[in-house]
Amino acid sequence: MADPQSCFMTRQKPGNTFASEGSLNTAGRPGVGKRQVAPVAGVARKGRRIWGSRMIDIQTRMAGRALELLCLPENKPCYLLDIGCGTGLSGSYLSDEGHYWVGLDISPAMLDEAVDREIEGDLLLGDMGQGIPFKPGTFDGCISISAVQWLCNANKKSENPAKRLYCFFASLFSVLVRGSRAVLQLYPENSEQ
Repeated sequence: MADPQSCFMTRQKPGNTFASEGSLNTAGRPGVGKRQVAPVAGVARKGRRIWGSRMIDIQTRMAGRALELLCLPENKPCYLLDIGCGTGLSGSYLSDEGHYWVGLDISPAMLDEAVDREIEGDLLLGDMGQGIPFKPGTFDGCISISAVQWLCNANKKSENPAKRLYCFFASLFSVLVRGSRAVLQLYPENSEQ
């Protein structure tokens, strides 16, 4: 498992904020510092969502299946990435199963809700379509529940879905430990996706 204090690759791009070294939530990890959440603290609280128990159950079951498909070693905590983590529902399942995790999401409002829920993972505000800002070989596995389909759409004229997908998958391959897996669940809009 990677050293949590050395896994962040400092990277700043206009319009994006990524955490810098030392901002990782390492609560409960031996020999590592106090919890910090960056850069989402203080985000305006608007657009809040209320999750129904049915939606929470579905999300939790999908996270459980994704974790199962990662084929991680039993009884060994792993360091995982949750792409499109939203409010941290999947990440909470990862914590409950004894794993450490970092969540990446583009929505400050969703991350703010995760902070309010006091989830145990680290949160990062960022656009997966611009790459995953971690050093190579950082994570023992990756899950993504209902997020990757958003890369197939252009929300701005300057966005090219093919380039965003390439950037995402190239960086995902890089940040995973060699031989580890990523489980990506998505809802394609049509058969072309």
